[in-house]
Amino acid sequence: MEPKQIKEGYLVKKGTVLNSWKVVWVVLSDDGVEFFKRKADSAPKGMIPLKGAVLTSPCQDFSKRTLVFKLSTAKKQDHFFQATHLEERESWVKDIKRAITCLQGGVKFARKSTRRSIRLPDTINLSELYILMRDQENGVKEQKLEKDRRVYNHCFTGGTVVDWLISKDKARNRPEALMLATGLLNEGFLQPAGDVSKEGVEGGAVSTVLDEPNALYYFADSGFFCEGYSSDEDVIVKEEFRGNIIKQGCLLKQGHRRKNWKVRKFILRNDPAYIHYYDPTKGDEYPLGSIHLRGSVITAVEFVPDAKRYDVDGNLFEIITSDETHYFLQAATSEERNEWIKAIHTVSKTGK
Repeated sequence: MEPKQIKEGYLVKKGTVLNSWKVVWVVLSDDGVEFFKRKADSAPKGMIPLKGAVLTSPCQDFSKRTLVFKLSTAKKQDHFFQATHLEERESWVKDIKRAITCLQGGVKFARKSTRRSIRLPDTINLSELYILMRDQENGVKEQKLEKDRRVYNHCFTGGTVVDWLISKDKARNRPEALMLATGLLNEGFLQPAGDVSKEGVEGGAVSTVLDEPNALYYFADSGFFCEGYSSDEDVIVKEEFRGNIIKQGCLLKQGHRRKNWKVRKFILRNDPAYIHYYDPTKGDEYPLGSIHLRGSVITAVEFVPDAKRYDVDGNLFEIITSDETHYFLQAATSEERNEWIKAIHTVSKTGK
């Protein structure tokens, strides 16, 4: 019987020979994880059996890479994957863990009920805690803070997190709150902003969140950005980064010059209406480019010039900007394409 396909999509994977990180197409079945160089490839580059496998998330083996999880086989071979955003990592981790559990129990894969399970009152669920912290009325307040000639938007201090946890009876004292905040940081819910907090993360202390006024942090899915003068060159970060993040994920994008197709991470922001795209192997600090969406037209298309040449077919859509620049993109599924079209269309009509 053919293995049941559970999930598929783009992830960044660490090579086992050259140790470089590259985007791969990943397919999760009920007995293994296959990864392909390209989505259109018929044969996988490799297959990771899930029988006897162990998944570790978050994986802290790489200090400068976030949202990494590790899949270790029964033969003690480690495979490292990196997601492009928090929700994506949690989705993959949940399904892979469930597949391993089902395989060990000799039962068919089935996702658990979404109904909330009963748990002890003193057990901290970090995902639920993160939702409370993000609450607009009663959560941690995001601020605009200036440090060392830079302005950090949508961030807060480590002390602010500690004060909030104690005020909401999530921690009894500051040391306990710091350990809880460190858990949120390790899971990727919080991210360090600025040199002080980043040094705290890389320092290897038990509590990597610092209870200091100069230690800044931000929510992983916020509209955080930094403006000011960089240490390398005088560059003012553009206004286009001020908007809240509406949607993010990987898409295949056609280049304007060579017409070749590459996987890029896209972050859609509103007010102002921009979508930025990045090399998913290098993080979100420096975008490769941006598209101003105000007044743009977004449509699904069945054909793209030169697409056949690169075996790109299906789930295609096009963005035509107000200055008549054409961008051709491909989603992983028709459902994902529809979600992107809807989100981009809404932002293009409502954002500046």
